[in-house]
Amino acid sequence: MYIPPAFADNDIESIRATIRDARLANLITSTADGLVATPLPLLLDAGEGPHGTIYGHVAKANPQWRMPPIGEALAIFMGPEAYVSPSWYVTKQETGKVVPTWNYIAVHAYGPVEFFQDPERLLDVVTRLTNRHETPRENPWAVGDAPADFIAAQLRGIVGLRIPVTRFEGKRKMSQNRPASDRLGVAGGLGLSEHSRDRDVAPLIPLSS
Repeated sequence: MYIPPAFADNDIESIRATIRDARLANLITSTADGLVATPLPLLLDAGEGPHGTIYGHVAKANPQWRMPPIGEALAIFMGPEAYVSPSWYVTKQETGKVVPTWNYIAVHAYGPVEFFQDPERLLDVVTRLTNRHETPRENPWAVGDAPADFIAAQLRGIVGLRIPVTRFEGKRKMSQNRPASDRLGVAGGLGLSEHSRDRDVAPLIPLSS
């Protein structure tokens, strides 16, 4: 990922937060047949290994797990993102020398991927993923709410994945390269947007250097 110094996010807690908040990631592997990608919910076990370990699962019918990876796998986690109109810049009125851009947060995680079918390990991954997304709900569903034989049958239809992370790349592009007056204009423009995703980005714009 191309990361200009102004946009580099090297803070491990910030990187973990982006991964934790991402509802869906993309698992990418390079194979003899080319690149393969699958959108997946993934979780990071920050306490396993020097950089943490990523877990998830794919459908057994998905050919990605049967295709031997060449080199490391890549998991992409996206955070808040929004289009930035140059009309929000004070610089537009001053010089007119402005163009549109996009603000976003992204984390790339790299590491060797292992696929597994052990039922106990699969149940652990499914349970942890379920708890992560169900716990905030008023009436959370639990894996144990379903009959054990039904869950066992469902587990036979998936394959687990494990990625011991070797390195992260974090990028936080939030108009840091613009003058303070332009950043203020971006925050205000996004804050008034009819799109909720734009409004999520507005408070992330740094208003001071």
